Amino acid sequence: MAKKKNKKLTPTQQQYQRLAADIEPKRPVAANCLKAFLSGGLICLLGECIRQAFVHFGGFSDKDAAGPMAAVLVIASVLLTSFGVYDKIAQWAGAGTAVPITGFANSMASSAIEHRPEGLVLGVAAGMFQLAGSVIVFGTVAAFIIGIIYAIFVPGYAGGH
Repeated sequence: MAKKKNKKLTPTQQQYQRLAADIEPKRPVAANCLKAFLSGGLICLLGECIRQAFVHFGGFSDKDAAGPMAAVLVIASVLLTSFGVYDKIAQWAGAGTAVPITGFANSMASSAIEHRPEGLVLGVAAGMFQLAGSVIVFGTVAAFIIGIIYAIFVPGYAGGH
C-alpha cells in the first residue's frame, strides 16, 4: 500500500503513522481473493445444481426454475444464519459469501436477529429495512432507468416480450 505523506502532520504524528504502518498486520490479499472466488463459485454451483434439480425432477423449464432456486438459497442462508453457521463460513470465505443472493439474505436475517429484543415492528422490521432499504431503492431506480433506456433506444420494445 502506498504511503500518503501529509506535510501538515507534526513530526510526532508522522512518527506515529510510520510506527502504526510497521506493526499493522499484512493482509493476505491473494489468499483472500482465492477464498472469495472459491466460496462464491461454490455457492453459485450449488444454486445451479438446485436449479437443475428443479428442471429434471420438478418438471420446471430452465427459465421457471430460477425463482424456486433463489428461494431455496435464501431459505438455506436464513437457516444457516439462525444457527450461527453462515457467519463462520463468511469469516473464512470473506466477500465470496457476501456477493451472491445468500449474502443479502444473511444480512437481512442477521439484522432481524440483532434487533429482535426491540420488538417485531420497531426492532425486527425496522432493523431489516434500514439495511435493505438502500438495496431496494437502488434496484428500483436502476430498473426504472434501464426501462426508460430500453423504451427509447430499443426498437419495438414497449415493456413486452
